[in-house]
Amino acid sequence: VQLQASGGGSVQAGGSLRLSCKASGNIFRISYLGWYRQTPGKQRELVATIDKFGSTNYGDPVKGRFTISHNSAKDTAFLQMNNLRPDDTAVYYCNSRIVLRGNVDSSPYWGQGTQVTVSS
Repeated sequence: VQLQASGGGSVQAGGSLRLSCKASGNIFRISYLGWYRQTPGKQRELVATIDKFGSTNYGDPVKGRFTISHNSAKDTAFLQMNNLRPDDTAVYYCNSRIVLRGNVDSSPYWGQGTQVTVSS
C-alpha cells in the first residue's frame, strides 16, 4: 500500500493551499483517510480525517479554516486549507487505516510528509 501526498508549498499568511492523498495497492477497504502534522520537537498532531461514510474529524487548531473531503471511488482525500497562519507551518503526513484484500483487520499506513510553510 502506498499513500501519495501532494500539494504542499509556501504561502503567505491568509492564503490557501490544497493537499491531496491517494491510496493505492492491494486495498479491500479504506476505513479512513486524513492528515497529521508535525513540527520539530513536537508530537504529531491530528489535522483532519474523513471516514468511508464521509464523517469528518478536525483538530481544534484548524476547525473553521480547513475542510477535508474525499473521492471514495478514487481512494483519494483532499484537504482545503484556508486562512493559513504561520503556526500552520509543519510537515503534513497523510494517514489511513486500510484493510488489505484477503485480510479481516485494518492496519495503519503513513505517507511521506509534505512541507507546508506559511510566512507572516
